[in-house]
Amino acid sequence: MKKISKSPLFSFVVLTYVIFLLFFMVIGISIMLDAPESVINILQTIAAWSSTFAFIILFKKIYPGLRLKDFIKQQFAQKLSFSVLGTVVSIQVIIIAVTIFLLSKTTDTQVLALSFTGLGLMFLTFLDKLVKGPLGEELGWRGYALNELQKKYSPLNSALIVGFLWGFWHTPLWFTSGYTDMKLIKYIVLFMIGIISFSIIVTFFYKINKNLMIPIVMHQIFNFSLVLIKGDLLDILVYVMLSYFAVAVILIVINPKEILYKKSIGKDVNI
Repeated sequence: MKKISKSPLFSFVVLTYVIFLLFFMVIGISIMLDAPESVINILQTIAAWSSTFAFIILFKKIYPGLRLKDFIKQQFAQKLSFSVLGTVVSIQVIIIAVTIFLLSKTTDTQVLALSFTGLGLMFLTFLDKLVKGPLGEELGWRGYALNELQKKYSPLNSALIVGFLWGFWHTPLWFTSGYTDMKLIKYIVLFMIGIISFSIIVTFFYKINKNLMIPIVMHQIFNFSLVLIKGDLLDILVYVMLSYFAVAVILIVINPKEILYKKSIGKDVNI
């Protein structure tokens, strides 16, 4: 393997944060200038892809001699395990169902907590979440950062590092959530618990089936579930994020060897 730049991962994280912050400020200015919604939507999409852009910018320094196209192909080269895919989908569907059930029991709503506002609109929302979420984030955060960290750390430690960095990458969004004081603190705490727990779960199953489709599907369900479930966001987050936390703990307890100890993560990128 050819020599890689001294601190590529650090450069990737810093550049990801910088690109996102720059576009976040541009979005804010655009909103103040009453720019068309289509323009703001495009800017939001570009901002969501900041980790991918950072990785592309640094790619030649990180993996000299390797083509980006070949790297991307390698992320999907391993045969997709439908048993793993079915397991992660089932887990997340159960979390959604539990959340809906608990919301219906603890709130005053008289309707099903699942919002069906038209299949056409739901499909567009699904695509919007896909483009602004997993498609723009997973190549950098999981395809590169997580795999790179696992060369040095255990899967659990790698998951915690990525979860922490990925979570705090969302910081600007916290302060535009509309929450203040204790509600904002509650929002941030629940957000970080959920996203770090999610990172652990993704790492567990992604390690079993090293195909980037696993993190993409899980990330999409995670994001889209928050659109499907109707109710106060903080109430929803309590059940969703704590459910992901419970699943993460269960996975560590029932199969510690898969997550606690450093093992080979498969073939290295051929450079």
